[in-house]
Amino acid sequence: MREKIERYRFLFEELVKRDFQKKYKGTILGAAWSVLSPLLSLFVMRLVFGSLFGRNIDHFTTYLFCGNLVFAFFNESTSQGMYALVSNAAIFTKVNVPKYLFLLAKNVQTLINFGITLVVFFVFCLFDHIAFTPKFVFLLYPIVLLMLFNIGVGMILSAFYVFFRDVQYLWSVFVQLLTYLSAIFYSIDTFPLAARNAFLLNPVYLFIRYFRKIVIEGAIPSVGFHALMAVDTLLALGIGMYIYKKYNHEFLYYV
Repeated sequence: MREKIERYRFLFEELVKRDFQKKYKGTILGAAWSVLSPLLSLFVMRLVFGSLFGRNIDHFTTYLFCGNLVFAFFNESTSQGMYALVSNAAIFTKVNVPKYLFLLAKNVQTLINFGITLVVFFVFCLFDHIAFTPKFVFLLYPIVLLMLFNIGVGMILSAFYVFFRDVQYLWSVFVQLLTYLSAIFYSIDTFPLAARNAFLLNPVYLFIRYFRKIVIEGAIPSVGFHALMAVDTLLALGIGMYIYKKYNHEFLYYV
């Protein structure tokens, strides 16, 4: 894969530029929306849920920002990745290029947005009197895994979308459901043990929990927690790569 990326480096770079420019085309503020969008979402959620859950959660704004930050990255990467093949059909139906390049380009663009928002998040941590410790280096682990997880899920969604356009509507409903099942604005500490364990089946919650563990609690998750995140990521990535390889030629006839 690395050799092919080097071979098609120019195309890949142009795809990233195109996707980034296309997203903010026609807007007045342009790339500033990368920062404003999550901040406005944070403000609304803080306004709505602050009085309900904020009193029982330490550093509630940072707690909420952790959830928003991770979930927005997942949502944007997978939702945009779903259209990676169909929106670039005019290219790969005429030129023989690796189809995963289009998905990777989408993910690089969303990773840039995530990186910008992450800087703003750290600024918020300062205002919320969060102590920066060497343990913050461990945030690289969930960031890298989440990026790979998004690529895997994006592969699965983009492949299914080629054959079934209904996927976009089903995914929209699923993401909305996942929003409430990822403990973004509430804590699961008061839930029964069985319910708390059930949350571990949600990969997105694991990434959110890892961020909160490092940033707010100043603790490093257990080895088992690390392993569970890795398994979820490898599973999504493995399934996505298998589907892309198996239906590589079929994509040409359905786009």
